[in-house]
Order: sequence, then C-alpha cells, then structure tokens
Amino acid sequence: MTRRIPLPALLTLGLLLLAGSSQARNPYKRAFFSYYPSADNTQLTDLPSNSGHCGVCHFDFDGSATRNAYGLGIETRLAQGLSIEEAIAELDGLDPDNDGFTTAQEIDASGYYSNTPTFPGLALGNYTSSVNVDLADLEPYLTPTGATDEIDPVVTVLTPAGGEAYEPNTTNTVSWTATDDSGIAHINLYLSDDGGDHWRQLARALPPTGSHDLFIPNLPGSNNTLKVEAYDNAGNEGEAVSAGTFTINAVTTGIVPTSLRDFDMPGTQPFEASVMEDPSITCIACHGDYDPDAEPYHGWQGSMMGQAMRDPVYLATLAVANEAAPGSGDLCLRCHTPGGWSEGRSFDTTGGMMNAKDFQGVQCDFCHRQVDVHYQEGVSPATDAEILAELESVPGSNANGQFVIDGGPAKRGPYADAVANHQTIASDFTLSANLCGTCHDVSNPAFIAGSEPGLYEVDPLNQAHPTADTRDMFPVERTFSEWSVSEYATSGGVYQPQFAGNKPDGMVATCQDCHMADVLGSGCTEAAAPTRSDLGFHDLTGGNTFVPDILPIFYPDEVDPIQLWSGKVRAQSMLSLAATMELTSMVVDGHLGLNVRLYNETGHKLPSGYPEGRRAWINVQAFDGGGELVYESGAYDGDTGILEDDADAKIYHIEPGISSRLSPVLGLPAGPSFHFALNDTVYLDNRIPPRGFTNAAFTEVQSPPVGYSYEDGQYWDDTVYVLPGTARFVEVTFYYQSISKEYIEFLRDNNTVNTMGQQLYDAWNTTGKSTPEPMCQAILDLDVSGVDEGAVIPHALTLAQNYPNPFNPQTWIDFSLAKAGPVSLNIYDGRGHLVRSLVNENLDEGPHQIRWDGNDDAGQAAASGVYHYVLKTHEKKLARKMTLLR
Repeated sequence: MTRRIPLPALLTLGLLLLAGSSQARNPYKRAFFSYYPSADNTQLTDLPSNSGHCGVCHFDFDGSATRNAYGLGIETRLAQGLSIEEAIAELDGLDPDNDGFTTAQEIDASGYYSNTPTFPGLALGNYTSSVNVDLADLEPYLTPTGATDEIDPVVTVLTPAGGEAYEPNTTNTVSWTATDDSGIAHINLYLSDDGGDHWRQLARALPPTGSHDLFIPNLPGSNNTLKVEAYDNAGNEGEAVSAGTFTINAVTTGIVPTSLRDFDMPGTQPFEASVMEDPSITCIACHGDYDPDAEPYHGWQGSMMGQAMRDPVYLATLAVANEAAPGSGDLCLRCHTPGGWSEGRSFDTTGGMMNAKDFQGVQCDFCHRQVDVHYQEGVSPATDAEILAELESVPGSNANGQFVIDGGPAKRGPYADAVANHQTIASDFTLSANLCGTCHDVSNPAFIAGSEPGLYEVDPLNQAHPTADTRDMFPVERTFSEWSVSEYATSGGVYQPQFAGNKPDGMVATCQDCHMADVLGSGCTEAAAPTRSDLGFHDLTGGNTFVPDILPIFYPDEVDPIQLWSGKVRAQSMLSLAATMELTSMVVDGHLGLNVRLYNETGHKLPSGYPEGRRAWINVQAFDGGGELVYESGAYDGDTGILEDDADAKIYHIEPGISSRLSPVLGLPAGPSFHFALNDTVYLDNRIPPRGFTNAAFTEVQSPPVGYSYEDGQYWDDTVYVLPGTARFVEVTFYYQSISKEYIEFLRDNNTVNTMGQQLYDAWNTTGKSTPEPMCQAILDLDVSGVDEGAVIPHALTLAQNYPNPFNPQTWIDFSLAKAGPVSLNIYDGRGHLVRSLVNENLDEGPHQIRWDGNDDAGQAAASGVYHYVLKTHEKKLARKMTLLR
C-alpha cells in the first residue's frame, strides 16, 4: 500500500531549503547539502539579490508557493512514501527541468563546468517564473556551461562489426567502448538504414556499461549501421558507427509481410519527448483521493482511458493484429500507451517492453502536454511554434495517434488562473475536440485510397505511406470525423441538457462537453485552488460496460473495483441517454403492424467507435390477451451469448472485411472479417447518423452508410414489424453490447502467440458474457380495431414519459400495472444515486399517476440535471429519463 503524506505535511515544503546557510537548517536543507556538500556556500545559497536564500525547490526564492520541476519531484516522492534522503537520491540521476543535464551534472559536476552548481529545477524555459530574486542573478546558473573538459569521448563500436544478420523482434547484445577523462555519463543508440543520412533512435540514457541487450526492431534491410553516442560528465559528445553494415531479416510469419515502416507517421517520435510522469505517484498527490464526484483521478481511473493498456480485449486484439500484419501493433500502442510509445518501449509492437507505468494507459501527462498540430497565432501557446518547427515532419491532422508532445515540465490546461504547485500553461487545445481526434480517428496506413470512394489499394510494403494523409488511408474508426460534420460541430452546438452537466444553457458541442461534462468542484487539493462550476469531470465516459467487470480478474492488485464500478455506472447512464424511442401501432397491408423509430441523440454514429464486436439491436416482444408471448424479434440468449438474427432482426453495426480483390493475395475468403489490420473494404454500415447528417459530408470523411440508406438530415431510423393478429401489446427494448460472442471467439481462435485470447474468453464466459445494456425501452397497447373484435385487451405494464418535460419544479408520471402487487417508483441522478422514492407499496392493476415535486428524500430541492425514473415490479423494470431545469 502506497503511503501518502497529508497535505499539511506536504505544505511544509514551503520551507524547503529556505533558511540561509547561517541559520538553523530545516531537515530538507540539511539532507540536500549533506548529499551535495560541494554545493554548500555557492550560488545555491547566496545570490546578490537574495542572500541566504535557497531557491532549489521553489520559484519563490523566499521559499513558498509553486514548486519548480525539482521541488515537484521531491514532493511527489515524499507523497509516494520515500524519505527526504531517498527522494533526493532518486532525483540524482534524473533531469527534472528537462534541460539535458541530470541533477548530478547540474550540482555535482563542478570539476567539469565553470558555472556549476546550477539550479536543477530551473531552465531557460521556466526560470522567468521565479520571484523575490533578480532574474539576472539566475541566468548564469540555469544550465552547466563553460566546460573545463572540452575533449569528446572516444567511442568504438565492437558489435555489430559488419556482416551480421539479426532476426527481427529478438534481443541481441551490442557492445562498445567509450572513454573520457571526466567519465562517461550516458549512452544513446541509433540505427540507420541508408548509410547514415537518417537515424532512428533505439535507446536513450543507457548506463556506460559497454554493452546493451538491444531489441531488434522489425525494420528489414541489409544496409544497416549502428551508432553509439556517448556523453561525458562535462556534456561533451563522442560517437562512432559500426565498422560495416549488417542485415535485419524480414519477418517470415504473418499473413502479410508488413514492417514498422508501414506504420511510420509524422509527429513526435520515440525519445523526442521527455519522460512522462507516473499518474499513480505524481498526479494523485494533488488530483486524487479528495472528492470522487469531481476530482480528476477517480473518474480517470474508472474510465477506459485509464485502463486502455490493461484492457484484455485490446491486448488479445493486439496479439492477433501483430500476428496477421507484423508491426501493426505500433499503430495501436500509440494511443493505448502513448507514454510507453513515446519513451521508446514500442519497438516490440506486442507490448512486451512496456513497464508498469505504461499500463496506466492514456496518462495525464499525455493529454496535458499535447500540442495542437495546427498552430494559431495569438491562440496557441507561443512556445508551440518552436516545438512544431523542431519536428522533422508535422502531422497534417489531429488523427491516427500522430501527436506532438511538449517536452517541458509545464502542464497544459484550460484555465489561465490555475493554482498549482507546478508550472501551468493555458491552452485552448485542451477544450478542443481536435485533441480527442488524435486517437478517435484511426486509419490503416498500409492502404492507399483508390480511384473512387470506398476503394482502397495495398500501399507498397516496407515503406511509409506516401502522403501520411489519413483521408488517403483505409478508415478503421471515424468517431471524430463523424462529429466534425454533424450539427454539434457545424452549428456551434445542440441543446442536449442530459449531456451538458453544469452548462446553464444545456448546449453541447465538443467531445469534452459530453464526455467530460462540467461539474462543481476543485481540480486539486491546493488550498488556494478555486471551486469551479465548469470543472470538466475526467470520467471520459463511453459505453463499455464489459471490460470494467473483468479487469479485476486480470489485475487484482492494480485496479480499484470501486473506481471501475463507478465507471461502469456512468457508462450505463451514458447509454441510457444516447437514444430515444417512439412506438407507433399501424396497419401493414391489412395486418397488425408496429413501427419502431430510434433517434440518435449523440454527436456521432450510433453505435460508435471501433467496429469489432460492438453492436446495438432492437428486441420486440408481442403478447396476446393472456400475456403469452406470440412474437419476438432480436431475441438474445444470456446463457449462450447468441443473438438470434431472425428475418425481421434489426442489428446496428459496421461490417468491415476483405474485398474480392485482396482475398487471393491474403489467401483468406472475401467477406466480412474481424481482421482489422487486413480489412480493406466495408460491407455494411447501417449505424444511425447524428443530427446534421448529409451523405456528401459523410462520404467525404470516409464514413457513409453502406448497404443501407439515410436521407440528408435524418438522425433516426424506422423499422416496421408485421405482428400476429393475436398480439395485443408489445414491449420493445433497444440494447447495446460492448462485445459480441462472435468476436470473443475470433480472438480466442486466432491468438496463437499467447494465451490472452483464451483468458479473455474464460473471463467473458464467467462474467455474464458482456451483458447487453438497455438503452431505451417502451411498452405500447396495440390498436386492434377490427381484429378479433370480441377479444379482451388486458392491462399492460407501461411507463409513460413524464409531463411536462423539462420541468420546474414539479412533473407528473403516469404508469399502468398489468396486475396488482408490490411496486416501486424511484428517482435516480445521472450517477445512479437514489434521489427520491416516490412509491414503495402494493398497488392495484391498471393506470396510476404520481407527482414529483422536485425535492429529494430529505426535502431539499434537487439540482438542475437529467434524472432517471425507474418503475419496478416482480416481473419487469422500466426506466425513462427526464430533465429538471431550475
């Protein structure tokens, strides 16, 4: 169990290294100068403008308020449970301010630089935040300069020596010698396949041991050279390349001979950004464990974003994809563990090099250090222009995991008045849906768009895509693009108060408006941090209700079941808001009929996301006058996980697959396929489009209806059922399922490189088989005029929409009971908390009406928002939603 120091104890860091050298020293200062005795009585303790200071840890040289990068590093390690001495020792070999020098080099390398010791938490990019000191006094001591040792290290590459042949995706020892009078600080390794014109970094900051077990990436070719780059303790660089070229063989397994080159894309590359913080150590210290209804950490940990790298469905899919198309896992790792990818643990595209921190998924640091690839003068942070200019290739769009990361320690957020113990940068990009598009608009770069929409050709393999334009690739997922051409994006928003959280006007426009809805609370534990009514809750809620159930099976010591349960409840609530239903009794060619109309209330297609295994369907049950089932469509067997695809069944999903053109090349049958890394066509896409849909716009973003049709402007779908003449009432439910039996079995049967597919199947089989979630439900008495005129129409169990809706402060709820018995009618808020119990008693059969005055069980007025009212009897449970607007 990690021990955390209470906030008052952390605030004692406000005195960290504050007292002058002539004063009685506090424990922090004693420990620091005990560890670095050569730094005592230097500029670290005596500057002309603030004699007797110690500004090692704080921007305020009087020793309070915001910590600099070094001070923040000390604080988070104390919160982790380390002692002061242990925290200082752990930072010795790290580079907190990201200026290219470790703490040891900045403080304890006085024999090699004329200006050391320098401040380990200050750099050119952040020192201007310092106060109570003359900045001119700091400028000479930001980065070690004036090296007294100006001789470069002497480096020789021993192995490879030339002529070797290495198998890709294996580990082999490379060796070198590196010598220098001032000692070797660290080693970097690079690979070139074109005679040294271009280099790809393979390892960073290795210890100077003389050898390293190098993972050989899937980059086949015979003209490879290895470069060893050595830095001495004075910052001098020496390098050498292997004496001759060596070969990396091609992968001989797989259905197609792809390599890492096929999935190369622009943006920040591995090793180009600084190391990301571990959320479970650093971020939780101030952003967690204080308010689960508002704090960032609790919601994030219960979300699929926080569990993106642990997700067993993803891991089984990753294994199958790599097995079919070697190297394709690189595309997946970019977004499921962006920290691990950017820190260079992605060359093993199976994820085998990832560490515990990488399994934190989409880490806090990733989103809060992202740079918009489209620089906007006066809008983007000024530093972004320089960051983008330093890239070899700037992405053309916010998509496909082509992210750009700010290498500095400052955290980006939407507020200019943020109160934090670290540096902050106000960035509107954190509020932009474009940030979400980074990982929610995904294409396969192994394909190139053909001569007409929907036609894709195989790009020449073992080389990067010729344009890097995601619109020139096969679309795997288009959630962001669908939003971008919907009414939500093009009109500035849609009135949808059920999604809007605290937004007073009920309007939603961006991804964050719905998936990080505004709540009331504080974003951190800093005493001066403001309480906000527009705090984006970091729940990042989607519709996955299956994976939260199985994660504790796979990671019993890593995940919190309460956080996951909260995430599942939020997903269930989100699903209940995503669609609405209308039922109409009708006559079809003289027969009794029913029309089911479903409205898509979201800003993208319904259902959305990756196509593999996700589906939604209509279940229709018709009953006769005695309550006996006389008709059913869309029946689902919970014991077997089988959804019956009857003649009338309406199942909403997307069916990508392998075209007849590609089939002979792959040796696989043409038709719908779960092989997302191989698919080159779409056979069916009947998902319901969002408001603002046009066929032209959705074709442009590569997400048109396929094998189905919708009119421009249509965001609903009608399905007509012909019922038996004996039917008297119907019960209709619209279900969503996170993953289907067919996909689970595909992953089990096609995963031969590890056991994840079988483990996933076993977990699915024992946890309800991804229990379908009802998105909306309705019961209707049928109009049987002229049908069996003498038949008795029984009372049916019904729950009507409340009226008025929205309401303030009271509303009426009508319901009808099929028979007498115990009944409950309860009101729940959006997080599933009971607000008011309206009925809990035995009632007679037939119609009833109940008024809700808008108060909770304690008599207090309920807040504005979306509520669920649930009617429950022994036989059934019905639910609807309503909106209270104060």
